[in-house]
Amino acid sequence: MNDGHDKGDGPGSGSSSGYGGHGGDDAYAVRAEGLDKRYGEKRALDGFDLAVRTGTVHGLLGPNGAGKTTAVRILSTLVRLDGGRATVAGLDVSRQAREVRARIGLTGQYAAVDEVLTGRQNLETFGRLFHLGGKRARSRATELLERFDLSDAAGKGVGGYSGGMRRRLDLAASMILAPAVLFLDEPTTGLDPRSRNEVWDSVRALVAGGTTVLLTTQYLEEADKLASRITVIDQGRAIADDTPDGLKNRIGGDRIEVVVADRADIPRAVKVVSRVTDGEPESDESELSVHAPVTDRVAALTEVARTLQDEGVRVEDIGLRRPSLDDVFLRLTGHRTDVSQTKEAAA
Repeated sequence: MNDGHDKGDGPGSGSSSGYGGHGGDDAYAVRAEGLDKRYGEKRALDGFDLAVRTGTVHGLLGPNGAGKTTAVRILSTLVRLDGGRATVAGLDVSRQAREVRARIGLTGQYAAVDEVLTGRQNLETFGRLFHLGGKRARSRATELLERFDLSDAAGKGVGGYSGGMRRRLDLAASMILAPAVLFLDEPTTGLDPRSRNEVWDSVRALVAGGTTVLLTTQYLEEADKLASRITVIDQGRAIADDTPDGLKNRIGGDRIEVVVADRADIPRAVKVVSRVTDGEPESDESELSVHAPVTDRVAALTEVARTLQDEGVRVEDIGLRRPSLDDVFLRLTGHRTDVSQTKEAAA
């Protein structure tokens, strides 16, 4: 939640400090360089670097134990770093922790709202805890209920809210003081698809209003839809940092995929696909498929489909596919996300 309890810590308090004492960099709301954190013999962060542009959603992807939550706890001043340096909203997280807390919001994996109180009572309570005063707390609660489409449920007990509604209320509570930077640590864990979409819409609205969001998630679709840039973390280090499309392009861009009806036709399909591909076609006998990277996607698809038909190769399916973030994750880390593995195990 937004930790603004240090009364008087407003935008004018404290001096901005960037790296090397040269002042804050308005282009980046969050900067981290060489962060280290140890818990006994375990190294949770091992020289972690991060740069989050102001006014964007930046995704932080990684498997369980990769260091995502530790990084967020350090950047939100909940945990002290053991090495390196970091700034949030132009302020040093080690030397200016109080000022940092006045400018951030934090929403963890599970909604931290009171189920006995109504939605409005929750927000007014948080407003009073943040020293807004009764009148301003009521006014701010009304604003946030409208922003997060909760006005109709404002007088209902939170115990009767859906998962998506509780999550939106939790986001609203973290925005009581309109933070410059909002940390979302796996905000849609356990939500159904509809509730997840509701939270995504709320996050987009926050960014449109000027808030910078650092989003940690294991849901690759979530990062793909929300983040303008993604950092992949594994074993405490950033192993990739790029736009979603840039990450996908690292493993070959568009690919054509052909699924034949008869295993005996795989060699012929490989030969046909090789005529239009930018690389050596790969085949999977268990899936009866042949796939390869292509540049001119439409021309390649048309040529392969026509030639296969001319040669009498029976095709079950043919199409173009872009690499997914799951493909990227697998290539970079050597395994899929824990969420992907869970889905496969349940299938």
